[in-house]
Amino acid sequence: MTITQLHYVLAVAEHKNFTKAAQKVFVTQPTLSMQIQKLEEELDVQIFDRTKKPIQLTETGEKIVQQARNIVNESDRIKDIVDQQKGFVGGIFKLGVIPTVMPTLLPMFINNFIKKYPKVKLKIEELNTDAIIERLREGHLDAAIAATPLELQGIKENVLYYEPFVGYIPNSHRLHKKEKIEINDLDIDDMLLLEDGHCFKDGILNLCKSSRNYDDDHFQLESGSFETLIKLANEGLGMTLLPYLHTLDIKDSEKKNLRMFADPVPAREVSLIYNRSELKMQIIEAIQSTIAGVVKGAIAFHNVKIISPVNKKKEYQG
Repeated sequence: MTITQLHYVLAVAEHKNFTKAAQKVFVTQPTLSMQIQKLEEELDVQIFDRTKKPIQLTETGEKIVQQARNIVNESDRIKDIVDQQKGFVGGIFKLGVIPTVMPTLLPMFINNFIKKYPKVKLKIEELNTDAIIERLREGHLDAAIAATPLELQGIKENVLYYEPFVGYIPNSHRLHKKEKIEINDLDIDDMLLLEDGHCFKDGILNLCKSSRNYDDDHFQLESGSFETLIKLANEGLGMTLLPYLHTLDIKDSEKKNLRMFADPVPAREVSLIYNRSELKMQIIEAIQSTIAGVVKGAIAFHNVKIISPVNKKKEYQG
């Protein structure tokens, strides 16, 4: 049994196709098939059911793949140890970022990071939380920036910052004249929300559930972007909530519509999350320190109430 064979098994398990798996690991399809067959003969088990389309793992194969991921991670750790001993911070690093953080946080830290760590090649993907968790567990991401707490088995969370919710309330709205709003002021019936799949929406729903004005069956309009929500609010279709960092870039003419919450300010916790195997920790720590350096000047709120991003109807399985 070799590490290479285990890499091949993981590739087929992911793509459910020998040809695509071979392309992923840069070998010919016959070479990959032969190596997996040799492994199956050595173990005297069938890892894949080739009679099904797409190819499926057998019951034993499921357990073998789970262990193969552990073994491959541990083998990667050896190179990781050497890099850390040499003080080397470099190589490819795959980072996932949720959509409601990507446009505000990324421009704040990316240039500083590239200048400080020129040997790191960041590959950044914008993904929702469900996709991030799946890709972290399958080893396709090294780390991710997401709203927490998620409290998932096998995944560590390092808090980066706490970002307050801010009301965007046009002058036609019943709350516009209030200097500060309270959670009990919120009414889901006149709230403009992001589409399903955004954890920021789940956070707002959880926030509204704690107020007296919540009805599970009534929503107003939903959109894929904060910019659209702001435009809809300006048309008199309701109010919305924004992450604090997003409010720093809105038009001056629209800033008069922003309202902070009274203390304790509801906020989301944004963290760097990664596998407990702790591979590439020197890069993870470099990302964390860089973000901490730029965010502490932008967010200076202390009396906050953390709102969970976990959808209570469908909690992430640990």
